[in-house]
Amino acid sequence: MAQIGVLTHHWAKDDKVEEAKVLLDGNGEAQSRAPGFHARHTFVSLGDPTKISTLVTWESNEIYDAWRASPERAVAMAGAEELWSRPPESERFEMQD
Repeated sequence: MAQIGVLTHHWAKDDKVEEAKVLLDGNGEAQSRAPGFHARHTFVSLGDPTKISTLVTWESNEIYDAWRASPERAVAMAGAEELWSRPPESERFEMQD
């Protein structure tokens, strides 16, 4: 199975940026304990400080799907919809190296 990378862009409401960062860091901490998790990086846009992007690598699509459906993820992301100015956008990539 090919390792995958998941790139997700989140746009926080202007007054919720710090709360969004805390929530995403908590989600990353929960992810780090999940089977098949490899690594996670967070980026904040220089052009738009409300745009927080994450790149997470997983062992496979199936393992990432299991994480997305897990109760641990539901707990980690509870209330997230209140923080976003628009819906997050996510795309999966096959890792090449």
